[in-house]
Amino acid sequence: MAGLVPTPLHVAIVMDGNGRWASKRFLPRIAGHKQGVDALKLIVRACPSRGISVLTVFAFSSENWNRPAAEVSGLMDILVLALSKEVPKLQRDGVQIRFVGARDNLSARVKKGLEDAEAATANNSALTLNVCFNYGGRWDIVFAAAKLADAGTLITEKSLSGALALAHCGDPDLLIRTGNEKRLSNFLLWQVAYAELYFSALLWPDFDESELDSALLEFRSRERRFGKTSAQISGNVASDA
Repeated sequence: MAGLVPTPLHVAIVMDGNGRWASKRFLPRIAGHKQGVDALKLIVRACPSRGISVLTVFAFSSENWNRPAAEVSGLMDILVLALSKEVPKLQRDGVQIRFVGARDNLSARVKKGLEDAEAATANNSALTLNVCFNYGGRWDIVFAAAKLADAGTLITEKSLSGALALAHCGDPDLLIRTGNEKRLSNFLLWQVAYAELYFSALLWPDFDESELDSALLEFRSRERRFGKTSAQISGNVASDA
């Protein structure tokens, strides 16, 4: 929909700043990641009441394997533990969870955790939670193009969009990045072509409903033109189409 809209239906978040949050408190980085899980739970609960039907978060990038081995191992442990504890709550709240990203280099334990969580929540509809795990935007595009080529399908904008990892939902309307960084970091490179961008100075563990509401308020103040002029959107000038 072009023009002013009341709320974004699909919000994507780069959850940045867990390590810095921990370092500021003289804690190990893994403590920041644990606190980041609590922040995510808070935002997941907040989305449906604000009219958000899809939430996509960047949990672990394909480049994060380059971090210290102890931190990567700790992140995997946090994921498995969080799933075992939180899936019943997601089920109760009607949240469908989907994991987006490559799985071939994940351990059997992690893969089983992802598959079990997806199966348990598959029929829920209050909110779709896409967790981008072992994900990269370039990987997404290359993988989709290779899939189409293998099938002998002509690669067009429409066919490529349909082969991407988030083909099951519409593109994000709003992209939020925390941690006072202003870059995409290889996240949803195709899908955020027309998303509104909001950069928060808060580190992810400090992100809460109030900051989410600030992002939504900023979103509602913007005019989404998708290449058109303001006059075309308001109906004062006829479209060339």
